[in-house]
Amino acid sequence: MALIACGGRPALVGLQGRVTGRIAPGLVGEVMVKVRGGAEAFMAYAAEAGEQIPVGTIVVVLEYHPPRTVYVSAL
Repeated sequence: MALIACGGRPALVGLQGRVTGRIAPGLVGEVMVKVRGGAEAFMAYAAEAGEQIPVGTIVVVLEYHPPRTVYVSAL
């Protein structure tokens, strides 16, 4: 199932998630995002170079790269 909303904008962009694997330079982190009636894990990178985001932080998805990669920023 594709994660594309109306107008061609990826449905994940703008959603909030929680970091479950630390995001830092040189590391692939993990976030859980509520989609399709459940929560799914996505590989995550910081949208800002050099940013570190610890486990438990609430983030917003700024970019989605199918099938399972997101770029996020802490709220």
